[in-house]
Amino acid sequence: MQKKIIIGSRGSKLALIYAQNAKNSIIQKTKLNDEDIIIKEITTKGDEFEDIRLSEVGGKGLFSTSIEKELKDKKIDIAVHALKDMPAIETDGLRTDSFLKRNDPREILITKDKKKLKDLKIDSVIGTSSYRREFQIKKIRSDLNCKLIRGNVDTRIKKLNDGLYDAIMLSYAGVKSLTLNNNVTQVFSIEEVIPSAGQGIIALQCRHDDEKIISYLDKINDQETFFRAHAERNVLKVLEGDCETAVGVHATIDEDKIFLKAELFSLDGKQRFFEKRSSKIENAKDLGLEVGKILKMKSKNSYKR
Repeated sequence: MQKKIIIGSRGSKLALIYAQNAKNSIIQKTKLNDEDIIIKEITTKGDEFEDIRLSEVGGKGLFSTSIEKELKDKKIDIAVHALKDMPAIETDGLRTDSFLKRNDPREILITKDKKKLKDLKIDSVIGTSSYRREFQIKKIRSDLNCKLIRGNVDTRIKKLNDGLYDAIMLSYAGVKSLTLNNNVTQVFSIEEVIPSAGQGIIALQCRHDDEKIISYLDKINDQETFFRAHAERNVLKVLEGDCETAVGVHATIDEDKIFLKAELFSLDGKQRFFEKRSSKIENAKDLGLEVGKILKMKSKNSYKR
């Protein structure tokens, strides 16, 4: 009898949609059927702390550590993560090398009165959970105020409607997956706002020695997303990117070439370091490391002056 495969996921509405997408993909590409795969909800520390910055209570790992522990303890077989919420450095014994086809990586703005960013009143309050978004908004309009907002997408929209914020900034991928597109006031182009590394990518993780699961994940791995994910993540690896590091990274592919652009902000957000490079697609990982090193050097040199 076939042993059931258990997919572990955060219990949020959005995370469970991603887990179901992973399950559907496996069923489509293998001989497994619906009864062979179970989705297990796991509460993470990141879900428990909703009013403080993640960087103050342990960083990005708060969303992934609990799920990874279940994977290591063999209580689940596959972990589903939003790649942008994972620490840049791989956890020993685990393999993150399979990705579903990337969703829309862009950033969006939701306002109560459908005003775009340029039309908001001076001193309007924008809700954001990351320093990157805060510094990017300030770069466009320095007269706006940013205030921390946490919680799932529905919760954030409710806080906006309750008048706690004049606008909120979110990733388009999550809003689209929850079919909340009608709330969107403005979609920022990648040129206006560079997203976080891995934004819009769902990563599938397993134990590094679980050959059967690896064979399933290899079948559903989207090759283009694979190269983009590794290029972007390698920039973070060099910069030791976590919630405290304000970094925007985005890779695109055109035929056999990969193009990578990245920006790094100083800790106070006043300085911005930018780099753009390209290479052959098979050198995606090296390209990420190269861009990360250049940005690190640029920022170090600026502090020496």
